[in-house]
This record gives sequence, structure tokens and C-alpha cells, in this order.
Amino acid sequence: MARVKQGQSAYDAALDYLTPKDRTQREVENYLDERNYSEIEVINTIERLKANGLIDDERYARKWAEYLLQTKHFSRRRAYYELQRRGIDRELAQAALEEQDISADEQLAAIITQKYRRKLAEPNGTQKVIAALARQGFSY
Repeated sequence: MARVKQGQSAYDAALDYLTPKDRTQREVENYLDERNYSEIEVINTIERLKANGLIDDERYARKWAEYLLQTKHFSRRRAYYELQRRGIDRELAQAALEEQDISADEQLAAIITQKYRRKLAEPNGTQKVIAALARQGFSY
């Protein structure tokens, strides 16, 4: 995590925080709050970052939704909660997930092939795989 230098402005601290990867508005706000910047400094910094295109929750939500569904093979429910946990509001998270054209069947096939193929051959393997997938947010 980026370290705040003595006397560093909130904007410079936020830039340091954003350097390694994209962040949501809420993540940047929390980061600045933890470093005891005033509410006015935080608000002004967030507005400036948005104006410069450095914070864009919509872009972030689309990118993360694609990653979670297509690379991590999360269920839509689990991806939705992960986006919300990162500070994306409900409507934006839902819209980002709806843009992704991957079906639950494709996700399940990928997960079973990668992770659970051997389990299916075991006694009660089907039930174990179904239970594991349910815990990951897939519906029965």
C-alpha cells in the first residue's frame, strides 16, 4: 500500500494509491479518510480525479464483472456481491453483469472441467460438486 509522505496533498496521495491499479471511488475515499485528510480535501480530490478520468466506477464495474465471470468463473450472484463489496452501487453492478454474455452453463462447465472433474467419479461426488457450486452462488 502506498505510504503518505509528510505534507503530501490528498490528491498526490490518491494518485500514489491509484498507480498500481484502478480503484473505486469508495476505495479512494476510504484510503484518504484513513490518512486523516479533511472531508473537503477528500471531496475536492475525488472530483478532480473524476474530472481527469482517473476514477470511473462504471468502467471499473464493467472490467471487474468481465474478469470475475470469464476468468474467475464466479456466479453472477457472487460477482454481484464482490462488486458491491468494492463500492459499486447496486444498479451499476447489475448493469455491468448484464453486459457480460456468458451463460451460467458455460461458467459451470468451465468450473467443473477445471476443478471438480475428478470429484464426479467419487462416491457421492455429484452431490459434493453440487453443494460446492451452491456455496459459490450458483443456483441448484
